[in-house]
Amino acid sequence: MPLTPRPRSRVQAALLASAVSVCLIAASAPAPAVPLGIGDRLFPHLGNPGYDVESYDLAFTYPGRNREPLTAVTSIDARTTSRLERLNLDFSHGKVGSVEVDGESAAFTSAGEDLVITPREPLPRGSRTRITVRHTSDPVYTGDKEGGWLQTADGLAMANQADAAHVVFPCNDHPSDKAMFTVRVTVPDGYTAVSNGLAVGRDRAPGTTTWTYRTQHPMATELAQVSIGRSAVLHRTGPHRLPVRDVVPAKDREKLEPWLRKTPAQIEWMEGKVGRYPFETYGVLIAEAQTGFELETQTLSLFERELFVRPEYPKWYVESIMVHELSHQWFGNSVSPRTWSDLWLNEGHATWYEALYAEETAGRTVEARMKAAYGASDRWRTAGGPPAAPKEPRNGQKIGIFRANVYDGAALFLYALREEIGGPAFARLQRAWVAVHRDGVASTADFQELASAIAGRKLGGFFHAWLYEVRTPPMPGHPDWKSAPVEASEKR
Repeated sequence: MPLTPRPRSRVQAALLASAVSVCLIAASAPAPAVPLGIGDRLFPHLGNPGYDVESYDLAFTYPGRNREPLTAVTSIDARTTSRLERLNLDFSHGKVGSVEVDGESAAFTSAGEDLVITPREPLPRGSRTRITVRHTSDPVYTGDKEGGWLQTADGLAMANQADAAHVVFPCNDHPSDKAMFTVRVTVPDGYTAVSNGLAVGRDRAPGTTTWTYRTQHPMATELAQVSIGRSAVLHRTGPHRLPVRDVVPAKDREKLEPWLRKTPAQIEWMEGKVGRYPFETYGVLIAEAQTGFELETQTLSLFERELFVRPEYPKWYVESIMVHELSHQWFGNSVSPRTWSDLWLNEGHATWYEALYAEETAGRTVEARMKAAYGASDRWRTAGGPPAAPKEPRNGQKIGIFRANVYDGAALFLYALREEIGGPAFARLQRAWVAVHRDGVASTADFQELASAIAGRKLGGFFHAWLYEVRTPPMPGHPDWKSAPVEASEKR
């Protein structure tokens, strides 16, 4: 998700504000119910212990107005990893009507941003269970939360990074628990619904159509996407006959086509760097909304319309941002972060390929960009922490972790690593990383281990200095590079 600069007088908050306590309209679970988490350093109450989600089945019904709640049913198939008398789901914005566990009604209540469920009988360790929650999904938010439904000119889209999927639907909202998804969206006539994965059904009824999509690879909740609007869906073919589908406002299809037709060649370029595209489809979703960001939702990257229609954006810049989101399909989506402190693995690699593409297609040299980044690196570390130990977001602003230190600061480390181990070893590392961890989750320690194996020597000290120290180490091969001193005011 590059938080790209926008030359306009006002940029709305990066994601919509969210977070009203869950409003429950059924019997509550016995006290005490408490919010749980898996102990993520940046988001300690995110995710829930005791189970792994295997699949989600989401059903939304859109009323035709993007400021009214959708009715929804979320079904979760999970495997318990411990005996559970209660089961927590992340869910913080909607009315829950009923909950069933394995077909039997269950008591429920709220605790913090958790929906706490008490089944009639405890769930034994190692069992498979289905939880069904009937609820609303509200696109209107108050308070200081960020993320969830994004209101567009003609409907809705999703922006769930970093931890906002549970604003939209009950889930285990942490990227370490990936699952398969089936999504059904019922919309009035005249609207089109699109989601992650491939279309597997379109059922018409008087006045409505239900669109069904299914993923063929596991997905983190933060990468879920549902687009509802008066949209055109444009189809083309990518490398190896990959289905490519783009979703744009119907009125803009001709204006946007010159940009959209670039995607197959961009996929081919990325495959030449890191190997075959990892998913069943890809495409660009262009939303008419002011966001200040682009987002790598799995198989369908979200872009702001203004990126493509404002004449002040150079062609090379727009194309490099497209490649940034495309590269996330490998780095961040197929290989997801084990914790949010591993975010640099996503954004550093996406920024690296964004820069490399600009170098190879527009002469914008990587070395010049990295030298500039080196000059700012100490300030970035002071403001946001080292790349692999980012500071916590301020005042609950969850996108606050998306600072320069995990973008160009992390790409700067990748440049240093290439200088340290050599170009051929670095290229092997990139391909091996996405192959070894495909469809999984991985950490900074995993990347260090693989890099050391490929380089044929231990790189622990090098990694620690670049990824965890408060000052930027010397750049291999460029002893003349200097990082600007940090002013006293910046240390506060």
